[in-house]
Amino acid sequence: MAAQSTLRERHDPLLALYKHSATILRTRIGNASKLTKLLSTITLALAIIGTGYGGNRWYKRRRAEKETGRRLLRRNSGLRGKDGSRTIYVPYRDSTSKVVIYPTKPTTFDAHRRLFLQPPRAARMADGSNPQAPPPQTKPGLNLAFLHQFLSLLNIMIPRWNSKESGLLISHSVFLMLRTYLSLVVARLDGEIVRDLVAGNGKAFLLGIVKWLGVGTFSSYTNAMIKFLQSKVSIAFRTRLTRYIHDLYLNDKLNYYKLSNLDGGVGQGADQFITQDLTLFCAAAASLYSSLGKPFVDICVFNYQLIQSLGPLAFTGLLSNYFITATILRRLSPPFGKLKAVEGRREGDFRALHSRLIANAEEVAFYGGDEMEKHFLEAGFKDLRHWMEGIYSLKIRYNMLEDFVLKYSWSAFGYLITSLPVFLPAWGGLGSARELSGGERQSRERNRMKDFITNKRLMLSLADAGGRMMYSIKDLSELAGYTSRVYTLISTLHRVQADAYYPLPGSRPELYSLSDVQGTVHKGFDGIRLEHVPVVAPALYPMGGDELIESLSFIVHSGEHLLITGPNGVGKSAVARIVAGLWPTYRGLVSRPRSIGVDGVMFLPQRPYLSTGTLRDQVIYPHTELDMKDAGRRDFELSQILAEARLGYLPDREGGWDTKKVWKDVFSGGEKQRMGIARLLYHEPRYAFIDEGTSAVSSDVEGLLYERAKAKGITLITISTRASLKRYHTFTLTLGQGEQGDEWEFQRIGTESEKSSVEKELHELRERLAKVEEWKQRKQEIDAELSKVWVDGGDELAPPPYAEKEVAGKQVKEEDDFAVESGEER
Repeated sequence: MAAQSTLRERHDPLLALYKHSATILRTRIGNASKLTKLLSTITLALAIIGTGYGGNRWYKRRRAEKETGRRLLRRNSGLRGKDGSRTIYVPYRDSTSKVVIYPTKPTTFDAHRRLFLQPPRAARMADGSNPQAPPPQTKPGLNLAFLHQFLSLLNIMIPRWNSKESGLLISHSVFLMLRTYLSLVVARLDGEIVRDLVAGNGKAFLLGIVKWLGVGTFSSYTNAMIKFLQSKVSIAFRTRLTRYIHDLYLNDKLNYYKLSNLDGGVGQGADQFITQDLTLFCAAAASLYSSLGKPFVDICVFNYQLIQSLGPLAFTGLLSNYFITATILRRLSPPFGKLKAVEGRREGDFRALHSRLIANAEEVAFYGGDEMEKHFLEAGFKDLRHWMEGIYSLKIRYNMLEDFVLKYSWSAFGYLITSLPVFLPAWGGLGSARELSGGERQSRERNRMKDFITNKRLMLSLADAGGRMMYSIKDLSELAGYTSRVYTLISTLHRVQADAYYPLPGSRPELYSLSDVQGTVHKGFDGIRLEHVPVVAPALYPMGGDELIESLSFIVHSGEHLLITGPNGVGKSAVARIVAGLWPTYRGLVSRPRSIGVDGVMFLPQRPYLSTGTLRDQVIYPHTELDMKDAGRRDFELSQILAEARLGYLPDREGGWDTKKVWKDVFSGGEKQRMGIARLLYHEPRYAFIDEGTSAVSSDVEGLLYERAKAKGITLITISTRASLKRYHTFTLTLGQGEQGDEWEFQRIGTESEKSSVEKELHELRERLAKVEEWKQRKQEIDAELSKVWVDGGDELAPPPYAEKEVAGKQVKEEDDFAVESGEER
């Protein structure tokens, strides 16, 4: 047995090493002191106990986190960190997965502003324009502007070298390099299999088939991973850009409002930019790395192999072929970038028509305007269809040229190149050296067959790589169109964020345009104050706005309720928009509390807004359930608030606080307005603008709501034409005074001046009523003149018989009405 063990150790060195190590370990343990053994035992025990305790804590923490995730997932809520991050839980298999979303830092926006608001240095030096002006609009295409735009977006998509996106690109690169290596292995293996087949070497042929299947399995996995990682890169790019755009689009600067109502750089189709155009750009950018990176590596590697096999003459021919092909395709390629950009814009216009119909479906149904809306939709689709058909017509001719050049002409050229070692052995590479060395005819033919198959495989792979490089010219053009769209969106958002509006080069700014804003907004004032502020309805940049009131000045302190009244169209709601910051302060000073919203001044718009979510969300909007719990508020308080707003029946009627419905279709007009008052009572701001917020509420309920809001210490600023609301306010601001309608009057309710102004208004109404009969008579004279018809000779044409009957019937009716009013009987 000992002899057998010794024999095994001789043939198995690892076994001998293991036994030697065990012997040394036993010797050291035996020689160790008792103290060392004790310390080792205690250390081992502590390690086991610590590992168990740590594992138990990890398990409990993981279990609690899963339970929290399930609870928050059911409530569609999350957690908010002190750094502004949000933690949400999403379903993952049978459990939940935690996702932490970090907001974009303001310093990041400041650093990126120079990329999106300043043109490249060459452009600034060329046109001599303002260096702070936004970059000039250029046609989408393969030019320096595209390179600048793409690199600017790349700063957002890959913010750091150690980011997740960098890791995905590195992994993608590894698999692309691996596929190139596998292509070389397949080319050589293909030549060996054909050589063994021709030689009749069955054993080597079968072994080659087994190798082929093994390499094919690994190649299939590599190709699948390349596609998978490309999709992951696309999603990662889109995630970065979407979060960046959302942080820039939805913030306290109200960019989402200004983007479509003041700037106009992207029109009304911001949703088209953020959804469809962004998706197409990220997919094209992710595929570009694969369609350019992999072919470039293939071309370098395969060209090196072909130089070794075919010699320098073949390499020179290949380079010439690439240059000639790229020149032909570049010259004859249609402007795909510009075409894609226009296609995206027309897709957005067509989508906007459908969105408008969905938003106004009820009004259209009441008017019966389905035929008219159908005409609009068909006209929009007709424009889009004509444009798409034009693009397809251009693609037919280009695809014919592309296929002929890249497939057939390159294949013919490949046959010429691979024939060099046979017909011109002096100009060939390694294959030509074997041809010149001679040997048996049969062996020479077999080697010639092997070299030809290997070179052919390399040439096919090289042609495929070159073809993809040439095809990528079209992909680059389309990417340029998508890049232009996304860059336009982000540059417009940066312009709105920074208020970077400047006069156009060589022109003066339009009066009351966004480049002519000179007013001051003071935040932190305990009240609402306007000093010499013109009320101007703004126009899209760079146009100037329309002045409604030349200069408006008033001040409202806490407890001094103000009623803003006047005729329609004089700018009553414009005052609220200026205070809220929706409209610019072109001149003067606007002072208001520091925060817009629930903590300082709250606005109830003329059209009540009901968000998606539960009934609870309608009361606490814009807070979430998490904000409500953090503030220590409970559902029973919401029930009291609904009762104060005369909506206490809603939880029972709708099925509880967690009921989710399309609330704008559930609530009536009065319920929508009272829900707005309920939000006001929940948040209890110091000041509140109510723009026709109780027009659909009865007078008695309206009074109760106003009294309750005043009892909670809310200073009310109401915009309304209802004179009955004066009893709940301290001051009135009457707009639309004077002959031009651009004057105003601010006065205290109940004073002699206010009473005299009321008497003056009544006197003016009495004077107008006294002129009613005169206006009626004048109207009849005008109708009579308009009903006359003259012929060429200047004579009056007699009315037709049916018209005389209508006139007679009308006279009889007027006589009957007069008799009824005078108490007579006919």
